[in-house]
Amino acid sequence: MATKDWSAKTSDAPEGVRRQWRADRALRPPMRSPGRPEPSRAVQRQFWRLIATGITSAEAAVNVGVSVPVGMRWFRHAGGMPPLSLEEPSGRYLSFAEREEIALMRAKEKGVREIARELGRDPGTISRELRRNAATRSGKREYRAVVAQWKAQQAAKRPKVAKLAGNDALREYVAERLAGKVRRPDGSVVTGPETPPWKGLNKPHRADRRWSVAWSPEQISHRLKIDFPDDESMRISHEAIYQSLFIEGRGALKRELVTYLRTGRALRKPRERSRNKPQAHVTEDVVLSKRPAEAADRAVPGHWEGDLIIGTGRSAIGTLVERSSRSTLLVHLPRQEGWGKVPPVKNGPSLGGYGAVAMKTALTTSITQLPQQLRKTITWDRGKELSEHAAFTLESGTKVFFADPHAPWQRPTNENTNGLLRQYFPKGTDLSRWSAEDLEAVALALNSRPRKALGWKTPAEVFTEQLGSPQQPSVASTD
Repeated sequence: MATKDWSAKTSDAPEGVRRQWRADRALRPPMRSPGRPEPSRAVQRQFWRLIATGITSAEAAVNVGVSVPVGMRWFRHAGGMPPLSLEEPSGRYLSFAEREEIALMRAKEKGVREIARELGRDPGTISRELRRNAATRSGKREYRAVVAQWKAQQAAKRPKVAKLAGNDALREYVAERLAGKVRRPDGSVVTGPETPPWKGLNKPHRADRRWSVAWSPEQISHRLKIDFPDDESMRISHEAIYQSLFIEGRGALKRELVTYLRTGRALRKPRERSRNKPQAHVTEDVVLSKRPAEAADRAVPGHWEGDLIIGTGRSAIGTLVERSSRSTLLVHLPRQEGWGKVPPVKNGPSLGGYGAVAMKTALTTSITQLPQQLRKTITWDRGKELSEHAAFTLESGTKVFFADPHAPWQRPTNENTNGLLRQYFPKGTDLSRWSAEDLEAVALALNSRPRKALGWKTPAEVFTEQLGSPQQPSVASTD
């Protein structure tokens, strides 16, 4: 009967509004048993604060005292975006703790005015609370804190319909710019590759993606002002578009449209999760924040930055740059025996020259040619070629630290040097054809260039001063 009444009530509403109502009803939490109350908004608020620090949904759920599946459901249904304000509610409204006190005092048969005095509230506030938020399922009015909190939260929800749900023209415009067909100049449609049905996951790894117009939400938002300069109803922020894509129950855009975003993420990823986070071969003790403070000061020699420059056919050259003197060291990475002859084996040894073991061996041979005081640390990117960093540290005595993902500015000297090296080793060329002696000559050429940052001294001169020996040769490569 309730469903029939609801249908009659909404039959005359616009389609966008009815879609929003249906989504809200679908997301309404199921009835819980008395022993399993719905977690309060304060618990959810604390959960999302922990998510913002970069920890996983499971860790945040355990920390706030809810089960791991509940925490993962909160995160997934909200699209990775906090569905409520993280600010503490003002004292204008009753808190859950106050409602618990009201329930206890009502059980002791205390009157409204006595409860108001105990809590420091107006008697009218207590009276309305008992009248509006009491439980009525048993056939009589009983005040229970959990039920009262849930009723208050439901009443506090804004009835405002999402903008895309209530504006068909705007919704169609956004969807067309996101998922519209790619067309030739004559207007004919290019279907693109066939892709499997979307399963609610991120974009496929190394597989075809759907072809579409694929404007970004920011491009759509700003283009609306040009295409509809006089129509204020055709306005929406890019954040509102993202929310309609990521948050279930918005009743506007289909969730599968996230596949047309450039990132292809099904959930918004909290920014802190990608900052300074250990992963795979990168453990907690070798992230950049653990690097000694003196490494950031270029006045102290012995701290290096490293990376690979990649060529065709899985060829590569290792590059090391000393932060203080800007001296360059090139690491020769020859291809292993059997390259091009032995078929590749899954999870087998890499024959391209820069597998983990080969990289560790070549880097150890190169760095141990230097005195110990000039090989204190190396800052590398997150490449797996240095996954044997623990063994490298034991053999060479040089501690390895890894920069944050997608943060090349944390290795600025190395990135600049790699750009200079592309003059000698352009992209798209085979780097395995150069011998260790060839790399030594290129390193010597770079180390002999005067640098403005060094007062127009050369890196070789500054490095020699660091060594304290005028006979010490400039840094070059070793096999």
